[in-house]
Amino acid sequence: MDRKPTPHTNRLAVVLTGGGARAAYQVGVLRTIANRFPGTRFNIITGVSAGAINALFLASRQTPLPETIGDLTKLWEDLRIESVIHVAPWSLARQLSLWALRLVSGGSSLSPNVRGLVDTAPLRELLARTFPHHEGGVISGVAENVARCEPDAVAITTLNYTTGQTITWVDGCEIETWARPLRRATRTAFTIDHVMASAALPILFPAVRLGDSWHGDGGIRLIAPLSPALHLGAERILAISTSYQQTFDEAERHETVGYPPPAQILGQLMSSVFLDVMDEDALHLERSNAFLRELPPELRRGYRIVDLVVVRPSRDLSALAAHYEPLLPRGFRFLTRSLGTRETSRPHFLSLLMFERNYLREMMDIGAAAAEARLDDIARLLKTPVTNVAA
Repeated sequence: MDRKPTPHTNRLAVVLTGGGARAAYQVGVLRTIANRFPGTRFNIITGVSAGAINALFLASRQTPLPETIGDLTKLWEDLRIESVIHVAPWSLARQLSLWALRLVSGGSSLSPNVRGLVDTAPLRELLARTFPHHEGGVISGVAENVARCEPDAVAITTLNYTTGQTITWVDGCEIETWARPLRRATRTAFTIDHVMASAALPILFPAVRLGDSWHGDGGIRLIAPLSPALHLGAERILAISTSYQQTFDEAERHETVGYPPPAQILGQLMSSVFLDVMDEDALHLERSNAFLRELPPELRRGYRIVDLVVVRPSRDLSALAAHYEPLLPRGFRFLTRSLGTRETSRPHFLSLLMFERNYLREMMDIGAAAAEARLDDIARLLKTPVTNVAA
């Protein structure tokens, strides 16, 4: 028997941003929430980039939140760089050789077709094992859960390289799509390809074909990370960002000595590409809330007050990546060091690919501690008391 969606006055959304391997931090935050607020039910689930993997994991399970997060934790604990990309020296050499031939071909029709610096076939295989799917790749569980309005809505975001539009793919219970010149929503049945596309780091990972267009990482130029949750009717939002906000002194500190190595430049480019505007988006929402509180409900013209809690790292996750770099496979480590990852104190570029067990576990522990530090705020958002169990 189908259920009706949760009334607008109570809809709780979780917003999961990107960050490659740093998305393990989100799992730590969710782990504390599952332990401290085991009855939590997210009515709206949105994700982008690596956060899309976590989002669809939540949306596709029918188990209680503590059990679901326990399974998600195990998935991340078992991850290796080999689980995501081919790191054998022959594979890396082949990909680099194809790019070199492409660059020196002068646009010849005989030049090789290259679709990323690395081969992400292992990630596709991992997702296929993680998300049971029907013929055609449609992920089992999501559509069935949405049909019962558990959750009410799910959304993940990609960038359409063909048109330059940001596309939010949605499925839900009595939802409406939206359209703007550079961003729009499209209803869909989620597949492995949607997840691969949303997590396709630019240049590094190959783009993925969805329909008649090629799509890549949804975190590129994402100017309104809270927008999908708001469009889908959220009244309360828990946003989990993987981006560390530097202090003024930290921002003034030199990260390299001498001429910046390629890894430093790539890291800055990646930071710009994945411009984290969560704080700006949150500020706009708080200003809107303040304005609406001054108006009686009948004059709000359909706009609503939305409660928001943003949880973000209290430590620099990129800087921590340098500590674990020696544990990466030798061939891959040789490639990253040739780019100068050891010549910068904050290897942003490396942190995206730091799928190393000890690093991922520390990310989860940092996330769990961050949520513990915000228990009062989270309890107010969830409208439920804290359960005194071990985190």
